[in-house]
Amino acid sequence: MVSFKGPDFRPLDWILGKFSVDMGIDLGTANTLVYVRGRGIVLNEPSVVAVRKGTTKVLLDGRAVGNTAKDMLGKTPGNIVAIRPMKDGVIADFEVTEAMLKYFIHKVHGRTWGVSPRVVIAIPSGITPVERRAVINSAERAGARRVYLMDEPMAAAIGCGLPFAEPRGSMIVDIGGGTSEVAILSLGGIVQSASIRIAGDEMDEAVQAHMKSAYDLLVGEQTAEKVKITIGSAYPLKKEMTMEVRGRCAKAGLPRQVVVTSEEVREAITGPVKGILDAVKSTLDTCPPELAGDLIEQGVTLCGGGSLLRGLAQTITEEVGLPVRTADDPLTAVVRGAGVFLDNLSEVRAILDQADD
Repeated sequence: MVSFKGPDFRPLDWILGKFSVDMGIDLGTANTLVYVRGRGIVLNEPSVVAVRKGTTKVLLDGRAVGNTAKDMLGKTPGNIVAIRPMKDGVIADFEVTEAMLKYFIHKVHGRTWGVSPRVVIAIPSGITPVERRAVINSAERAGARRVYLMDEPMAAAIGCGLPFAEPRGSMIVDIGGGTSEVAILSLGGIVQSASIRIAGDEMDEAVQAHMKSAYDLLVGEQTAEKVKITIGSAYPLKKEMTMEVRGRCAKAGLPRQVVVTSEEVREAITGPVKGILDAVKSTLDTCPPELAGDLIEQGVTLCGGGSLLRGLAQTITEEVGLPVRTADDPLTAVVRGAGVFLDNLSEVRAILDQADD
């Protein structure tokens, strides 16, 4: 589903629009990606903002956002907080999200004046109307003159090049940082879908919990994510791996290093992986029989950062009996889909305007 929100025609907005570049945005829990027509993907940075504690004032004159802020995670002094304003695919901190969007919009334009773009934002399909409104308001307050919202499964399917507009079934599984989106599409629409707040972040938290329970070792978000990426898997590996992990001993309070194996990491993330598998199976369980038959040939396409977990495709294949493939460049599938919509905005807008009237 695609929806839009914007004010009536205003001459000043029209003039400013002439000096702005329209943008497609994948506003993710872990990373924000921006597509600009004619230039492709121009920005890919973490969805992190560093602020002064107790305020929404962004450090470094509003520039402590993205890569700069992520380097501060877990390393800030008491008066500074590096936060992720997106939680489970939705806005957890309205004002900080607005500041983050404003920074990214201005960075793409290379200036802070005369910026008033039209913006397409991909959002989880399962968020509430109130959460959708929060995204629209944040983007408008950040400087967008018109905001279009696009469901992530639709954007991902377009970005992966699936034949979703044809009268046959296609299935997409988009595993991000905060949400996993599962959808079966046909004739340009979503037939069945599931949006669950189980994804990469939950896997990282599971790794952190395992390190504490098994080794009394406290590790940060970035270390847990590194362990998952380096030796994590959803299926037994031909050659299991080990990794040195550093953190702080929960009992002694001193720095400590341990060696962990890929087997124990796989066991630690079993819960989140099972949650994703259950969403895939429940979506297939409610799929119309004719479309289910199409999926025997079409299979399942994985995208998003979580799709890069070793052995995930093989695990899903064994669970549901369908061929599973990982999309080319899975990390950018959603923003590429938003970009296709942006490139055809004039045609799609006419349909949306009629529907809104």
